[in-house]
Amino acid sequence: MIDSEKVQFREVALHIESDAKIESIERNIQSFFKDYEFDYDQVCLLLVLFLPRGKLSLSIDRTEWKFGVYQCNILMVVAKNCSVGIPLYWSLLDNKSGNSHCKDRIDLLSKLIKVIGKERIGVIVGDREFIGVEWVKYLKINDIKFCMRVPKSHLVTLKNGDCYSIETLLHTQTERYFQDCRVDGIWCNTMIKRLLNNDFLFLIGNLPAKQLGGFYRRRWCIEVLFQTFKGRGFDLESTHLKCSQKLSKLLVFVSLAVAICVKVGEYNHKKLQKIKIKKNGRQANSFFRKGSDILRRGLKNTNHNFVHLCTEYIKTMIRWIDIQISYNQVVMKNLWV
Repeated sequence: MIDSEKVQFREVALHIESDAKIESIERNIQSFFKDYEFDYDQVCLLLVLFLPRGKLSLSIDRTEWKFGVYQCNILMVVAKNCSVGIPLYWSLLDNKSGNSHCKDRIDLLSKLIKVIGKERIGVIVGDREFIGVEWVKYLKINDIKFCMRVPKSHLVTLKNGDCYSIETLLHTQTERYFQDCRVDGIWCNTMIKRLLNNDFLFLIGNLPAKQLGGFYRRRWCIEVLFQTFKGRGFDLESTHLKCSQKLSKLLVFVSLAVAICVKVGEYNHKKLQKIKIKKNGRQANSFFRKGSDILRRGLKNTNHNFVHLCTEYIKTMIRWIDIQISYNQVVMKNLWV
C-alpha cells in the first residue's frame, strides 16, 4: 500500500511480488477482507506503540464521502504526533451523512479508554459538531480535559445570571475569556474571539479559559491526517468498498501505513538529515511525506547502500516498538491493577 499509494485492491496487487497472476492475488486480498476479523482493541494497542510516552492529546472528528448510493461516514479519535494525528479508534456510522450523536462519541471514547485508560488522556479537542449536554457531561464526570468549539448561535450565561450572545459580549472587544459560566446548561470556561472573516471562535472546556485557544489548535492534526488518508496520501476515497465492515478493516492498514511513514520520516529528520525549512518558516516536507518517499524509493531501489539504509530504518523501528511494548505493558498493568 505504501509503495502504490493506493487502496484499490488491484493497485495493491500490482505491487505484491509473486509468480501468481494479478487476478489471483486480487482474489486473495478480497477473500482476506471478506473472512478475516480484527480485534480492534489489539489494533489500538499496536497504533499506540507509535506514539510518544505520557499523556496523549486527542482529537475527534468525522470524514465522509459518497460512492454511488453508498455514503461512507467515519467517526474517528486520533492522537497528536507532531503535526499529524495517528488514528487509535474509529467507527462507521450508519446515519448516512448526518452528524454523530452523543452516544456514538461516548461509545467510541469508552472503547479507547478501555484499552489505554483515561489517565493516559491529556485532553480531547473537537469542532462545532462535538457538543451536546450528554457528551460534555460524560467528559466532565470522567474528569477528562476537553476543549470544544461551539456554534456562534449559542448563548453564554455569566455567574451573575445574565445571558448574552457572543456578538454582544464582543461588541467593544475582539477577544474575551470567562471562568465558570454556563453554555447550554453546562458549567465551563469559555473563550470567544472575533475572526477576520466575520466569523467567531467560540470555545468551551474545563481547562483555564486563556489556554483554550492553544489547545484547540491541536485539532489541526486530524485534518492533516484526513488529507493524508485521501488526496495527499493513499486516495482512500477511491476505494470501491461499500461494506462498512470491510472499510473498517481497510482503515487498519491505512492507519498502520501512516504511522510507519511518520515514524520513518521523524527518525530521518532527527538522526540523519533535517527537513529543510522554507522561507515561510514551514517544513518543506511533512514527516509522513518524507517517510513515504524514503520507503517507496527503498522498495524500488536496488542500490546496496540504500537497501542497507532501509534495513537500518526497519531495525530501528523494531527496537522502538520493543521499548514501547515494555513501557506500555507497565502502564497497562498499573491501570488494570
